[in-house]
Amino acid sequence: MPPISETTALTPAYLREVYNWAYLTPWLARVLDRQLVVQAILWGNAQKLIDAALSEIKPRQRVFQPAAVYGDFSRQLAQRVGPAGRLEVRDIAPLQVNLTHRKLSDLPQARVAWGDAAAPAEDGLYDAVTCFFLLHEVPDEMKGRIADAMLSLVKPGGRAIFVDYHCPASWHPLKPVMRKVFERLEPFAPGMWQREIRDWAGPDAMNFTWRKRTRFGGLYQIVVASRS
Repeated sequence: MPPISETTALTPAYLREVYNWAYLTPWLARVLDRQLVVQAILWGNAQKLIDAALSEIKPRQRVFQPAAVYGDFSRQLAQRVGPAGRLEVRDIAPLQVNLTHRKLSDLPQARVAWGDAAAPAEDGLYDAVTCFFLLHEVPDEMKGRIADAMLSLVKPGGRAIFVDYHCPASWHPLKPVMRKVFERLEPFAPGMWQREIRDWAGPDAMNFTWRKRTRFGGLYQIVVASRS
């Protein structure tokens, strides 16, 4: 796939205004796109959370990833499905599409393209959808749209896997720290502390069986929605 032009799509205003530094600035994106950095940002829990998501995926499956993820998540996901599987990665920021394409260029089972997670133009359904730390980065009104869109892509017997922030226990020593981080850098993240992911979804959520587990004193959650 040739590099995608920065003018190919209109980048959402919230992304330009809030996350320009993190996802739209080329030199800084290259610095942040390292597994060691992701591990630090997630307080040493990145690989454990990746492993939790991968445990829900089987070789040979067709998997959809609605947004680029810094670090090794996409490579590990592509390796998990294997050469007989398929990983479709989308992102709304052309810079992220290009970075992810380069990162996965040696894995023929992975395909990267521009796309809007809230309105994915996809043909067919997927065995699994992996939404890894996306919902906390979008405005609350978009959380529901994205959750609904992800559920709509799951075939019967398939599952949607959401990994994201979660309201930590009251005793958690990092709770006041994370509150300050959200205030300064992640203004849409508090919504994840206030509502369950299932509650962001619409009526289609009733067609799924939901299960949730948390990690690191409740700061992170792994939510799996399985379609009947």
